[in-house]
Amino acid sequence: MTRRKNGHDYEIFDKLWNKIKPLLPLPKPKKKPGRPRKDDRKIMSGIFYVLLTGCQWKLLPRFYGAPSTVHDRFQEWRKSSLFEKMWKAGLLDYDKNKGLEWEWQAIDGAMTKAPLGGAGTGANPTDRGKKGTKRSLLTDGKGIPLSVTVDGANRHDKKLVKGTLDAIIFQRPSLDEGIQNICMDKGYDFPDIRELVKEYGYIAHIRRRGEENIRKKEIPGYRARRWVVERTHSWLNRFRRLLIRWEKKIENYYAMLQLACACITFRAAGLFG
Repeated sequence: MTRRKNGHDYEIFDKLWNKIKPLLPLPKPKKKPGRPRKDDRKIMSGIFYVLLTGCQWKLLPRFYGAPSTVHDRFQEWRKSSLFEKMWKAGLLDYDKNKGLEWEWQAIDGAMTKAPLGGAGTGANPTDRGKKGTKRSLLTDGKGIPLSVTVDGANRHDKKLVKGTLDAIIFQRPSLDEGIQNICMDKGYDFPDIRELVKEYGYIAHIRRRGEENIRKKEIPGYRARRWVVERTHSWLNRFRRLLIRWEKKIENYYAMLQLACACITFRAAGLFG
């Protein structure tokens, strides 16, 4: 994804940059002459640095340019949907090289602290009512992220199901091409949720936490399927910027999530060897 050049400075791998570069929006023409535009690759490397290390924008090493310049470019690219396009490109590569596993999908939520508040935050019932945010994630059968949506930590998982299914960023196969199952834990076990996923063309499979592990021990050859989404949440937490939500604007938080999902997908597609 990135390689260390010297000290704490990182630069994007050539293979990844070759995927990103065609997706970049054309820069806006300058109204007045001034300093030349900072190199896009260097700026993108700075954004990756923030995502990976979790550092504040203002503490970004000068190797990447002025922190305000890097943050402004992040905002510019976010408005052009660049990070979502990167995620889609990763899914396209993965589907072409390995094939997305649509037959068995899984959905689950995870909460993180959000001390600055903002849209999509709420009182976290597991953290003494402090502000937090919940991300709802849908993956394919191997844990490749297909969709993510965000709401307050006080929102029940079931409230995010429709938004998560509506937010799938890659074309789902027709149901004529095969059955599609969706795996969920008991937190989703409500008649209206079963009916909702049925309307979306899914067969619901709802298990208590730990039930699949028990069945694996009892039934030879049994394959647990819901755990893959929990593993993907764990992958997302390796991007330290996502461990705590520091973005007050929900659009910026989505952009960081999309960039992390793009990294996970490109890596799974074999882009980094």
